[in-house]
Amino acid sequence: MAQDPTPPLTPERAAALEAIPFEAAPSPAYVVHMGRLEDNCRLLQAISEQSGARILLALKGFACHSTFPRIRPFLAGTTSSGLHEGLLAHEYFGKEVHVYSAAYKPHELVQLNRFAHSLVFNSYKQLNRGIEILGDNRKAELGLRVNPEYSEVETELYDPCSPSSRLGTTREALDKALRELGDAALHQLDGLHFHALCEQDSDALEHTAEAFETKFGDLIPGRKWLNFGGGHHITRPGYDIERLIRVVRHFREKYQVEVNLEPGEAVALHTGVLIVTVLDIVEAGGKQIAITDSSATCHMPDVLEMPYRPAILGADLPGVHPHTYRIGGMSCLAGDVVGDYSFPEPLKTGQRLVFLDMSHYTMVKNTTFNGVPLPAICQFDPAQGLQVIRKFAYSDYSMRLS
Repeated sequence: MAQDPTPPLTPERAAALEAIPFEAAPSPAYVVHMGRLEDNCRLLQAISEQSGARILLALKGFACHSTFPRIRPFLAGTTSSGLHEGLLAHEYFGKEVHVYSAAYKPHELVQLNRFAHSLVFNSYKQLNRGIEILGDNRKAELGLRVNPEYSEVETELYDPCSPSSRLGTTREALDKALRELGDAALHQLDGLHFHALCEQDSDALEHTAEAFETKFGDLIPGRKWLNFGGGHHITRPGYDIERLIRVVRHFREKYQVEVNLEPGEAVALHTGVLIVTVLDIVEAGGKQIAITDSSATCHMPDVLEMPYRPAILGADLPGVHPHTYRIGGMSCLAGDVVGDYSFPEPLKTGQRLVFLDMSHYTMVKNTTFNGVPLPAICQFDPAQGLQVIRKFAYSDYSMRLS
């Protein structure tokens, strides 16, 4: 299994998370450190002010709406991937709602049009259909997602520009559609959108933006905005902020357009933990295996999908410390394994383990497979202490299946 791709915590970030009272939390439980979350959002706001970019929270990465009152002042709004995310953004965040979906149903478009600031379509054919459906009642601005056919994403599962990708229209496909359908819809187009990054620095953005400009630059004049998508690891230590600002300013000044960025992970990076408890320790194949009350497949699915090995507070790579364990979940999936870790002292049943960086792509993706209970959702503030926002019960599992 691949190692953790996320850069190690800085001492300041580690100290903030270590202040969480782990033993006082339910188990399992996600805990979001509100001070760290605000730190990220303040940095994003500062970059917005320096570059002129409008920074939007991508709900596909982080949608814990109990935190929205604290982060709303720093961001311009949200981006959603469909009707339900759009409704949540409208109800709980309350600022601009931008929506992109690989495909819309007609009734979804009608409902989204009531409150969305922009609706981005995946193909020129869908754009034409959307204009017909909304007719004279259209309120939202219209966008088209394009595929620059350039990407530096190494994991194909997360590469929107992989060969035969269904996401965004290539220039060849767009030109063909224009010949077949005419350019009337093009004259109603407010913006262009591309998304080709995943946990990357601004050098990858610069290279992708160059490919975008080469293929679609002739379509930018006359547009109101460009959306550079997500995957920007802006709040990661060492991220090249000055390059990001330079790229954004280039497009804003050359084409007189607004530029939107829609990070999800960067908002929540290094802000949260998943607290679990060791239920049993077994031995198999010469390995010590700790079974916890959590689950990779249910509670941190990116561990298996990416794949990667999340860090555990106080642990290290196998063999670094004297005692090495494989950490597994409680589901019946044979591959429900987080990874191998070494610890300074032997693990014991009843002991708490703390997985790091568990705010993003956890709560939004977790499941009740096998009836495994969902982790509680908690917030921690240095001034207010630990607050349990939501606990889950059997009914949360049974109601989904009735």
